[in-house]
Amino acid sequence: MSTDSASSATPEPAERPSNFLRQIIEEDLRTGATGGRVVTRFPPEPNGYLHLGHAMAVCLQFGLAKDYRGRCHLRFDDTNPETEDMEYVEAAQRDIRWLGFDWGEHLYFASDYFEALYDMAERLVVDGRAYVDSLSEEQIREYRGTVTEAGRPSPFRERGVDENLDLLRRMRAGEFPEGAHVLRARIDMANPNMLLRDPVLYRIKYFEHYRRGKDWCIYPLYDFAHPLSDAIEGITHSLCSLEFDVHRPLYDWLVDALYEPPRPHQYEYARRNFEYTVVSKRKLLRLVKEGHVEGWDDPRMPTIAAQRRRGVPPAAIRRFADQVGIAKAETMIDISLFEHLIRDELNHEAPRVMVVLRPLRVVLTNWPEDETEWLDASYWPHDVPKQGTRPVPFGRTLYIERDDFAEVPPRGFHRLSPGAEVRLRYAYVIRCDEVVKDADGTVVELRCTVDLDSKSGESAGRRVKGTIHWVEADHAVPVEARLYDRLFSIPDPEDVPEGQSFLDRLTPNSREIVSTALAEHSLSRARAGDRFQFERQGYFYADPVDFRPERPVYIRTITLRDTWARVSGAAETAGTAQPAPSKAGRQSAVEESSGPPIPALDADQEVEARRLESRWGIAFEDAALLASDPELGTFFEQAAASAEPRSVANWVVHELQRERKERGLSAMAVTPASLAALVGLVEDGTLSSRLAKEVFAELVAHGGEPSAIVERRGLVQIEDRATLESAVSGVLEAFPDRVAAYRAGKTGLMGFFVGQAMKATDGKANPQLLREVLEAALA
Repeated sequence: MSTDSASSATPEPAERPSNFLRQIIEEDLRTGATGGRVVTRFPPEPNGYLHLGHAMAVCLQFGLAKDYRGRCHLRFDDTNPETEDMEYVEAAQRDIRWLGFDWGEHLYFASDYFEALYDMAERLVVDGRAYVDSLSEEQIREYRGTVTEAGRPSPFRERGVDENLDLLRRMRAGEFPEGAHVLRARIDMANPNMLLRDPVLYRIKYFEHYRRGKDWCIYPLYDFAHPLSDAIEGITHSLCSLEFDVHRPLYDWLVDALYEPPRPHQYEYARRNFEYTVVSKRKLLRLVKEGHVEGWDDPRMPTIAAQRRRGVPPAAIRRFADQVGIAKAETMIDISLFEHLIRDELNHEAPRVMVVLRPLRVVLTNWPEDETEWLDASYWPHDVPKQGTRPVPFGRTLYIERDDFAEVPPRGFHRLSPGAEVRLRYAYVIRCDEVVKDADGTVVELRCTVDLDSKSGESAGRRVKGTIHWVEADHAVPVEARLYDRLFSIPDPEDVPEGQSFLDRLTPNSREIVSTALAEHSLSRARAGDRFQFERQGYFYADPVDFRPERPVYIRTITLRDTWARVSGAAETAGTAQPAPSKAGRQSAVEESSGPPIPALDADQEVEARRLESRWGIAFEDAALLASDPELGTFFEQAAASAEPRSVANWVVHELQRERKERGLSAMAVTPASLAALVGLVEDGTLSSRLAKEVFAELVAHGGEPSAIVERRGLVQIEDRATLESAVSGVLEAFPDRVAAYRAGKTGLMGFFVGQAMKATDGKANPQLLREVLEAALA
């Protein structure tokens, strides 16, 4: 296995914000601890499709390797033959390449190391560090003990080396049934870390491997194969999510037992959770298998394949990973940041066209029947530095959006109604003179008059309040539009009451097929994979799977920010009435308006908002509010200079602004420096978000140093494992019925146990460590 270095000189990383992983790497390069090398790896298990959480890890692992002139390996951890398939291997490679990364010649499989791993298992036996145990799985669990009681040694723990080798080789030869024996490490049955109580390293499993066939009937467990595969490949920095923190002592024990320095080291960072989705492979597989979605690439899924089919640009995902960054505390990521980045990318990629989703026929009674005028329409708005136009036909019969007509218009409705005028985009002003209905009273046609002197670009003095899109009937292209909403109806689908599951939080009717849509003539030349903005509708993607020239299919990637459900000041200024959201779009429209509204910005404020967004990497929604309020903006920048900017923006926009409404900023004792210090305490895990709000309230009222307040009030997070284990033990003893229900499969009770344990520690427990202790105790 090659472990050559890409460069012997200490590389200069790209200009990116520093974080604790970069600091570790730079220190290792400075001291020569890794021989001047940076070798990372991305090690997915091929038992499902990669999702957005994996995408964050891909960008991190490959990005760090690139920035420090190293390399990143792609290694499939394929040690569990029951769940793995070549389909998932091929899908993962396709997804990673689509994201913009490549592993070159460094594609590996843990299954290629089976012989080497087995040899190392025998070495551990010879060295007295491993033994063959004949207890059953249930007995092993019983002998392991609890979080408050030490384990007991197996009666087979003291087998001699010769007997252990003989049994291990016979296990390898297939002489025993499944469950008869396992290979265990001999470490410490009294260790506070239950994973070090003689963990299982190999088990018998008669299942054909998708790559190795029937060559093997014993398979290494992940905790054995993972660190040793890193060592075999010469990995220098093994980066993984924080739930593997408790596994690191075993990682070190195995590598130290079998390898000389320099050897790999494991470092953990907090997993990022995303609103309105789940990323558990088991739950995603259930969504697919039970038919709640139409496959792994269903555009509602969080998989990378689904994002690709939905039309999300890979650059948006890479930018999302950069802006989210890494931390040591697990957080829930506001999905609106991702949606903003998608819109920002597509704004410069997607030419504008007109498509009517739910057509209503319009006849221009004063336009000649046999006359067609071809209008010149720009593909791009004035703020996108691109050029290009297309010819759009205009004739006697048109179609407009049904939502753009109201027989009895509500207040503020600036679209078409009886006797009212509206401008047709790129064309003329029309007036509705007559409404035609069918026998059921449904409006089927509007008879209108066109003002022939009002042509766009030629009638500067002709002003009307509303502008709508349209399609000329004779040249219209029938298309199918697929409108998708968020898959789940609440931000955290796993936060459900006892007796319910995440499936109870699926959004009803989250997929809508519109088969009546009509597109303008220029889309007759569209091809699969093309992206467009359907004006006033959203960004759409020509479905690469189902698109046919004779029946084009377009998937809505994302809605536009302004909809009729959320009339913004900017939309009113532009005079462009927005369509009411469709069934599959109403939820998004409501949710987008749930936070602080984006203020209408003048030209200077727009420039300032873009500067803040670019300079500090914050969401545009936050940047816009700060740009519109110089006092808040100045406070933010002073605090952001010495703390994580996105977190500072969140505190300023939500907490500080709320307090200011009651007393004014000048009357508050909190300063930019003290807010920055508070953010730092939350980011480094010293203080939970809930307790941080208590400290913030004191800063607002009395000022002071956050660290001093925390110490005086005893608010420091409890990070002592023994203390948390004691609290957890008390909780589990108090609720034996719920413990039994959890172990019987009702894993939704985890939230209940976390809440009870938090209550037992006065809210001071480190949430991530507490969850680890609970998971170990409930296992």
